[in-house]
Amino acid sequence: MQADDTRLIRCMERASQGKSLTIGFFGGSITQDSLASVHEKCYAYRTYLWWKENFPKADIHYVNAGIGGTDSLYGVSRVTGDMLIYQPNLVFIDFSVNDKPTNFFRESYEGLIRRVLNFPSFPAVVLLHNVRYDNGLTAEPQHGEIGDYYRLPRVSIRDTVYQRVQNQELRMEDISPDGLHPNDRGHGLIAKEIIRLLESVFDSWKNQKSASQPLCEGKNVEAAGEENRLMDTVKVDALPHPITENAYQGAKRLTIANALPKLDGFLADPHEKLGHLDHFKNGWIGRRGGDTISFSVEASCIAVQYRKSVCHPARRAELVLDQDTAHPILLDGNFDEEWGDCLYLESILHHGKRGTHTVQIRVLPEYGEESISYVPFYLLSLISA
Repeated sequence: MQADDTRLIRCMERASQGKSLTIGFFGGSITQDSLASVHEKCYAYRTYLWWKENFPKADIHYVNAGIGGTDSLYGVSRVTGDMLIYQPNLVFIDFSVNDKPTNFFRESYEGLIRRVLNFPSFPAVVLLHNVRYDNGLTAEPQHGEIGDYYRLPRVSIRDTVYQRVQNQELRMEDISPDGLHPNDRGHGLIAKEIIRLLESVFDSWKNQKSASQPLCEGKNVEAAGEENRLMDTVKVDALPHPITENAYQGAKRLTIANALPKLDGFLADPHEKLGHLDHFKNGWIGRRGGDTISFSVEASCIAVQYRKSVCHPARRAELVLDQDTAHPILLDGNFDEEWGDCLYLESILHHGKRGTHTVQIRVLPEYGEESISYVPFYLLSLISA
C-alpha cells in the first residue's frame, strides 16, 4: 500500500514558508545515539541537519527522546511527557530492535502510533525499522503491518543496509562493532536511507508545485496569505479502527508524581529527576527484606518497571497480583548483562478484566543479609492501561 505523504508534505510546506518546525526522534538506544562518537554523528541529528540545510529560512527545532534498552510499551506510556509536550510537527519512531516480534508488541506499537497521530498538533510520523546486523532480528514484520495499515512512510534498514551486509558489499564489523548498534559510519548509512525517503517526497512535492499555477499569480497577497493559513489548519482525517485490541493507546505511567501507594518500609525517592535520561528517579526504594509497597490500580493491563542492576548482589522482590499468593512473580534486581543498569519492564496483566486490581511488591529476605551490602530494590513505575 502506498504511503500517504500528506502530513510530511505539510511539514515541508511550513518549512518552505520560513515557519517554525519541531522534529522529534523517539526510540531506543540507536535513536539516543549509541556508539556514535559524538551525538552530532547519530542518524537522528544528521536527519535534522537535512531539514536545516534544505529549509534555511525555517526555525527548526530538534527533540531527541531516545532511551536505550526500551520498547514501545514503555514508549506509549512516556511519549506525552518526553515528546508530545514539545508539540512536534514530525516524529520519527523506531522500536523495531527493542520490541520482540510478537502480537503483544504489535499491539503496544499500534497504541503508540495512534497516540502520536491523534495528538492535537497532528504530527507527521515516519517509521524507522532498524535490524540486528548479526542475526537479522527485527520486529519490522509486525511494525510494518501497522505502518502499512495507517499508510505511514517507512524506512527499512533490513531491506537496505542489512541486505548490503548479506551481499558482502559491507562488512558488519565496519558499521556495527557489536552487531546491533551502528558506529559513525553505520549511523550515516541509516541517515542516508531516511534522507533518500525525504528527498523523494521533497522532489515530488516540488514537481507538483512547479506544474501548478504559482500561488500568487492572479491572486492578491491577502488571498495568498489566507490560502497559506488554511494549508496549516486543514482538517486531518480520523484514524481508522485499530487492527489490534489496542489496549495500550491510553497507557499511564504511575510514579511518585501521580500515585500514592501504601508504603511499609519502602520509601519514595526524593531526588529530583533531571531530564528523560536521568532514569532512576521518581520511584520507590526497598532496602530491607520485608519492605512492602501496595497499589490499587484501575486497569485491564498492568506492567511493572524496576531496575536490574549490573552491581551484584541486588535485592529481589516478589509481586502478588490480586492477592494471588499461590502464584507470586519474581522481580530479580540482578542484571546478567554488562552494558549498564536496565529499565526492566515486565507485563503482569494483559487483557485482564477491566476493574480495580491490587499489586503488592515485597522485598525478599536474603540469607546473610545483615552482613552483605545489597543494591536496593528500585521500583520505577507501574504502567496501567
